[in-house]
Amino acid sequence: GEKGGDEGARTFGRLRSGDEILEIEIEDGGPGIPEDKIENIFDPFFTTKATGSGTGMGLTLAKKIVELHEGQLSVENREGGSGVRVKIALKT
Repeated sequence: GEKGGDEGARTFGRLRSGDEILEIEIEDGGPGIPEDKIENIFDPFFTTKATGSGTGMGLTLAKKIVELHEGQLSVENREGGSGVRVKIALKT
């Protein structure tokens, strides 16, 4: 039998080299995200808020919505430790 499967099924919806995209960047000047937390910000139910003050689903849902539109969402701390940069890339 054949190994693998349909490569297109595994890569459907991903941005590829040569795709025309629209990129949206949003920056703030806040304190940024602690380095020990930034890897988890898209995890379902991850929150640094007090119990009862948040569900930890906001960024998880935002990322999923962007991915359902065949895009990518990323968050990184800005250089110099002042704020974050959110990037949304969507196929045009």
